[in-house]
Amino acid sequence: MYKELLEKKEKMAVIGLGYVGLPIALEFAKKISVIGFDIKPERVEMMKKGIDPSNELDAGAFKNCDIHFTSELEEIREASFYIVAVPTPIDEHKKPDLKPLLAATDSVGRVLSEGDYVVYESTVYPGCTEEDCVPILELNSGLKYIEQFKVGFSPERINPGDKKHTLTKITKVTSGCDPESAEEIAKVYEMVIEAGVHRASSIKVAESAKIIENTQRDINIAFMNELSMIFNKMHINTYEVLEAAGTKWNFLNFSPGLVGGHCIGVDPYYLTYKSAMYGHHAQVINSGRSINDGMGAYVAKQIIIKLANTFPNLKDCRVLVMGATFKENVTDIRNSRVIDVVYELKSFGVGVDLVDPLASAEEVMAEYNLKLEKEPVGPYHAVIIAVGHDEYSNLPEAYFRSITLPGATIADLKGMYRNKLNSLTYWSL
Repeated sequence: MYKELLEKKEKMAVIGLGYVGLPIALEFAKKISVIGFDIKPERVEMMKKGIDPSNELDAGAFKNCDIHFTSELEEIREASFYIVAVPTPIDEHKKPDLKPLLAATDSVGRVLSEGDYVVYESTVYPGCTEEDCVPILELNSGLKYIEQFKVGFSPERINPGDKKHTLTKITKVTSGCDPESAEEIAKVYEMVIEAGVHRASSIKVAESAKIIENTQRDINIAFMNELSMIFNKMHINTYEVLEAAGTKWNFLNFSPGLVGGHCIGVDPYYLTYKSAMYGHHAQVINSGRSINDGMGAYVAKQIIIKLANTFPNLKDCRVLVMGATFKENVTDIRNSRVIDVVYELKSFGVGVDLVDPLASAEEVMAEYNLKLEKEPVGPYHAVIIAVGHDEYSNLPEAYFRSITLPGATIADLKGMYRNKLNSLTYWSL
């Protein structure tokens, strides 16, 4: 398969062209023939014009690429090596929502031919690829797993907004359903991954490796958030404590904050769901999730306390929330926990203005029914710097004074303005 792809006798198809799938498709298209498939025709039209709908890649990323973008399922039948990179969210009950993954699998199964390869990049719980996806591929194609088609798992490791740790510079974990497929899949990825490939011993090992990466981060951030709650009661600045503790070589570098997005705030639920099927209650993981899911409400209530202590009538108070995306320097608002802060403040009758230099006002309205203001219009009784966008990192103290009333609180959730605001009431996690 590797040789046929390299000689362009066979084609690759990438299913799902979001922030994960599109970079993969374009990187491979510099070496082999690629078909990029997405179910949304409007997104496909944008990519045909060299525009990344996720705003992660510039027009230069599309140049010198042998790629054909399509939303027509029949057009991917030409491929022999399929990469599935679709979202794996959770539902309203915080259970895995496999609908996008199973729909993509259903589509691939309809065009699968004997000898083809299917590699999944979507984050799933251990066993999902072989237990949930493979039966659909077999049913729709009429082919027998391993004997007539091969399957692998190579978890995505793309970090949105990170211009340093890009696709080719991150070690890729690969796996296959048998020794032959494991080696072929590894060699295919080695075409484009400069950092090299780690060959996992099985698909389940590769699935498990991915799911614990983000779960580990979630637990560590939850610990930081709990420390922040403790130190807040003691009137100790958490960031100063972390700075001091960080002077030891083996102290882990994590910070408190809101944990959203479609990875860290989601993936642990896939692991707890699967562990429960085996009769195990994942205490540490669930505790971490509980703390992080509650941080938006915690932040809002701390602001309410400060407002109530300073201003006579809460319902007359106005708060500016700076940042609506799920993390710094990205446009993605999906599963943003900043929204929890906004909703909680509003529940107390406080007026809230939400601004963000990168988010789309239309998307914010459609997703959360909230208006995204173009500019702050003070005066405000409190300002919450919720997302560490570069645009927010070096604002002068005079700017905050100009949009606030005397006695207003500046809540700096990222600790960016520690020791920089001398004449304003400052609070951070």
